Amino acid sequence: MARKESITMQLILDTAFAMTRQEGFANVTARKVAAQAGCSTQPIFRVYKNMDELWDAVYDRAAAFFQDYYGLYPRMGKAPFVNLGMAYIAFAREEKHLFELLFASDQENRKSMYELLNGANGNVVSEINLAKAAGCPDPGDLFMKMWIFIHGAACMTLTGDYDLSEVQTLALLERSYEAFAAAHR
Repeated sequence: MARKESITMQLILDTAFAMTRQEGFANVTARKVAAQAGCSTQPIFRVYKNMDELWDAVYDRAAAFFQDYYGLYPRMGKAPFVNLGMAYIAFAREEKHLFELLFASDQENRKSMYELLNGANGNVVSEINLAKAAGCPDPGDLFMKMWIFIHGAACMTLTGDYDLSEVQTLALLERSYEAFAAAHR
């Protein structure tokens, strides 16, 4: 009877993903993953052709994790783009290393920021449609203005320069939306 493999592709991916969340993507090396998984590097290269393939899998897992995070984030604001902003800023605060991987690094052959944000459910498109329904004549431009503001706030969390509470952030995003929307009227 053949021996059952104890070091599986799933275990390696779970280990590499957990390491990315805790230590950052740059620290995911074959030796470190092997040490964390309690094996040599040989099982890693038995199930993955090379580290690029494992890194791609970690990236895809991080992108799916963000989509799940956004889908579960409670809707707090009524204004378009506010909830997307709240979730994005909270994700940067709570999942610093995943945020850096997805939204603040130069990764080749990866999804664009828009693709990550829009996701399979059309998150951005839904928000743009809400702005259009609210009477905004150019919701795409309004989204861009809001997004520059939102992304800046999220990036500030990475450096510790953003310390507003959730309530303060919600109020700030709602006021920003109103100010940008007023400029489009």
